[in-house]
Amino acid sequence: MTVTALPRVPYTGTASQAELERWRAVARQVADTLAADALARDRANKQPFAEVQLLRGAGLLELLVPAEFGGAGGHFETAFEVIRILAAADGSISQLLAYHYINQSGIAFYAPAEAQADWWRRTVEGSWLWGDSVNPVDPNLVLTREGDGYRLNGAKRFSTGSGVGEVIVVNAQVEGSGELLAFVVPREAEGLRIVDDWDYLGQRLSASNSLEYRNVRIEPSDVLGPVTDEPVATLLTPGIQLAFANFYLGIAEGALARGRQILLGRTNAWFLSQAETYSQDVVFQRTVGELKARTAAVAALAEKLGRRFDQVLGGAVSQPQRAELAVAIAELKVVASEAGVEVANRIFEVTGSSSTKSDVGLDLFWRNVRTHSLHDPVDYKKIEVGAYFLRGESQPLSLYT
Repeated sequence: MTVTALPRVPYTGTASQAELERWRAVARQVADTLAADALARDRANKQPFAEVQLLRGAGLLELLVPAEFGGAGGHFETAFEVIRILAAADGSISQLLAYHYINQSGIAFYAPAEAQADWWRRTVEGSWLWGDSVNPVDPNLVLTREGDGYRLNGAKRFSTGSGVGEVIVVNAQVEGSGELLAFVVPREAEGLRIVDDWDYLGQRLSASNSLEYRNVRIEPSDVLGPVTDEPVATLLTPGIQLAFANFYLGIAEGALARGRQILLGRTNAWFLSQAETYSQDVVFQRTVGELKARTAAVAALAEKLGRRFDQVLGGAVSQPQRAELAVAIAELKVVASEAGVEVANRIFEVTGSSSTKSDVGLDLFWRNVRTHSLHDPVDYKKIEVGAYFLRGESQPLSLYT
């Protein structure tokens, strides 16, 4: 009998036009619902259980789950577009879904091929939202062997989705061995304390709480697998950086759309202008044109790399391929983060002082992109791009590169 080896990751091919159009329509419908009260929900700063249910009801949580396990069988290109569309309406919920996609796909990037089917089926049956607790600059976790499993102690900040997710992906080193494991902790696990302390400038509904672990039992069945430097497994980090770039792009597009709405609603013009309205004034047209052109350029690069990510992921990934893709995504991260911050800031130049009124909500775009664009310093992405371009040097593998 011939035994066919299972693929390391279950993703194949690229998104069809029909797939893209289907999920764009779903995302736009969800975005319209979120946009209706995005500012009020941001101000309330409550855990986004209702928003997660909206995502769940739309089928977005299973978009990337292979069809043979009950999911939609979608592609990362599609998921990135969904993130971008939602970000134009509600940056917090876009981030929540973006992290879910990356955390959930940890099944493919960490678990051995023969163990993945059970994980995929469980996430579909439970309709799980996946949070995380992997912040690498806050490595205050101790994972101690106990029998055939482990005990987890310590604390983590910035654990996106942990306040509302059914499960949380955790990375921690096994005490005494140095082995780094990825494993899954249910939100209701005994000894896990969710600290509702996420009160920041923006992204207020991303459920990015702090977590405390007090002798949390980790069973062998909770372990996804080791975190290794296998090229295909390390694509997880470029994947989340690509999600970030689409998130920043979506915020820029949302700020432009809201700014356009405000500008077209102004019936007068500046007293020194020869135009009848602000939108007919070439000064304001020039600013909007500049911001729109820069955003369109970022969008073109994002769409290209979304498809390329699926193409690379579906083949035998070599380290040189991985490095080249990571740098290309770093290039996008640089221009997307800068465009997002610039557009969300400068849109006020064309909408005027009245647009700073609290109930207008234009500030929400800037607060969201300014908060998340500090996730990891964009200057280090510029260094990564420059070192590769000049000398072909790749940065050391990490959860940021």
